[in-house]
Amino acid sequence: MSSWRLAASIDDIRAPLMAVRGAAERFAIATLVEVSGSAPRDVGAQMLITASDYWGFLSGGCIEADVARHGREAMVESSARLLRYGEGSPWIDIKLACGSGITVLVEPVAADDPAVAALMDGYAARTPVLWSSDGAQRVVLPAHHAPADAWDGARYTKLFEPPLRLVLVGEDGAALAAAALAVEMGWEVALITPGGPDAAPFHGMNYHRSDPATALAAIGVDRWTAVAVLSHDREDDERGLAAALLSEAFYIGAIGARARLDARTAKLREHGVRDADLARLHAPIGLYGFGKAPRDVALSLVAEVAQAFHARSIAARSAGESMSNSAPVSSVSM
Repeated sequence: MSSWRLAASIDDIRAPLMAVRGAAERFAIATLVEVSGSAPRDVGAQMLITASDYWGFLSGGCIEADVARHGREAMVESSARLLRYGEGSPWIDIKLACGSGITVLVEPVAADDPAVAALMDGYAARTPVLWSSDGAQRVVLPAHHAPADAWDGARYTKLFEPPLRLVLVGEDGAALAAAALAVEMGWEVALITPGGPDAAPFHGMNYHRSDPATALAAIGVDRWTAVAVLSHDREDDERGLAAALLSEAFYIGAIGARARLDARTAKLREHGVRDADLARLHAPIGLYGFGKAPRDVALSLVAEVAQAFHARSIAARSAGESMSNSAPVSSVSM
């Protein structure tokens, strides 16, 4: 290894794809489509590959450089490749530490492919879409439900959900530490600090200086959004919490002692929040067992939000049926 692969931690190829589209005419997408036994990544994990770089990972570092090589060759040949590593692989010199077998589809993609445009439109609009490809032709469909990513031996389908967005209300050390950690995690981050400084504390985040309820309305809370109130007894906290609890947010949390929780819930009821909605409130905020230092609070919050987001996604996929608003993927003509 000649350099650190800092881009290996990227799990969503849409962020680097946004930059790549304007700088390259062609790139390759490598998708983990099949796993035999245990493996570090689940089916649906992806890499984005250009002539000079790649993002993402499909294993524990065993195959990524080789997959990138195949991706560049596929770009030159304009032909997809189906690669097998580990058990059942023709390349005995490439070992998988987990002892399993994985199959990777590597497909060259033109930057002006309509499917890429549709994928990125969904990303910008925070709309879930279903990407379906056989390696040569791709289609993007609206996603109304969320079954698991699938591979039938010839075509794979992958659900692209909007990225997790964390909205933080506050200005103290815990709020700032949580914002910095969430940005580093690759989440969308919005900080609400009523009457705060003119500029945001960090790059890569949205910043609002209005009261929480007004800011939440401007942000547009959806079911991929978490809201965490980390301010301390501001008069507008409960109005912001009420707005969050009446929204589609998958997670709503508030800092504060358990002893003050009854008084807080009474105020929330005055703002029209029902008991069923109050049951969604995480208070005190964060996972149990962490310290009270700002970074500990931030870490416990970010961990709890991540846990809730993945639990929501798994539940949604388990309950999903058809994801096309018109027909099953298998019936779509390419």
